[in-house]
Amino acid sequence: MEHNTKKSQEQHQWQEKIEELLQNMKYGNITIIVQDGKIIQIDKTEKHRI
Repeated sequence: MEHNTKKSQEQHQWQEKIEELLQNMKYGNITIIVQDGKIIQIDKTEKHRI
């Protein structure tokens, strides 16, 4: 059960990070890198329109 709690906490942390990136971005893309069923990296590419 502790394993599920830890996994749930990690998922919640990633979700918060993704939401934060989305709130601060007007144009661009966010890439989520998954390895062995786990998120290991989030890449953000932001574009500024002139």
